[in-house]
Amino acid sequence: MNVNSTTDGALRVALVTGSTSGIGAAIARRLGDAGYAVVLHSRSSADTGRAMAAQMRQAVYVQADLAVEADRVRLVDEALAAWGQLDVLVNNAGISKVIAHGDLAAATSAVWHELHEVNVVAPFHLVTLVEPALREAARRRRAGSVVNISSHAGVRPKGASIPYAVSKAALNHMTRLLALSLGPDIRVNAVAPGLVDTPLTADWTQAQALWRDRAPMHRAATPDDIAHAVAMLVDSDYLTGEVLLSDGGLNLT
Repeated sequence: MNVNSTTDGALRVALVTGSTSGIGAAIARRLGDAGYAVVLHSRSSADTGRAMAAQMRQAVYVQADLAVEADRVRLVDEALAAWGQLDVLVNNAGISKVIAHGDLAAATSAVWHELHEVNVVAPFHLVTLVEPALREAARRRRAGSVVNISSHAGVRPKGASIPYAVSKAALNHMTRLLALSLGPDIRVNAVAPGLVDTPLTADWTQAQALWRDRAPMHRAATPDDIAHAVAMLVDSDYLTGEVLLSDGGLNLT
């Protein structure tokens, strides 16, 4: 078994969902660099996940479809089996559908159910599954930590589609409700990114122009910017129930 070496010598383990690319990969690497043993996850891209785990100092990879309840259970079981404990859960995995907000007919019941299952139900179920381990983390040294990756679209009337934006708004409210329910043993926070520079958003010229022209920081975020925000929330011993907008100040305009 690998031995984790954080600054105080204590073993700490983080599960980061959707962590083989983009924001999730940046979060996983940031926590790994901070001394955490990391459980990587994706629905597909298993080869990438295994390669990434091999490159990191202490990491394992688990493939699971978070839309499937049995896969969520297996993911947590394998995460706990890797090091026998869990201190941090980052609910980063999510899905989106691009539908014009005015095209109500295209936002079918199937779309609503699909997005709600992955973006809301899955994070809640994962928190439920890891609750005992996170409470045990609090007994060992410090409160367990959950960080949900939400979206600017869950705060402002924007986003790829209405069902997507509503799912992220639900995730934000769930973050606050869980913080009330699980403290002081478990802290629950969220980061709500605006536009993030990834291969997926490379051709989003209108959004890029909006952030460049109107955000006080005059640029979109990088995945490392979001990872930094997540690491700050994980490192805190006090913050809970916060939804941290990470949009370069665009919300001010």
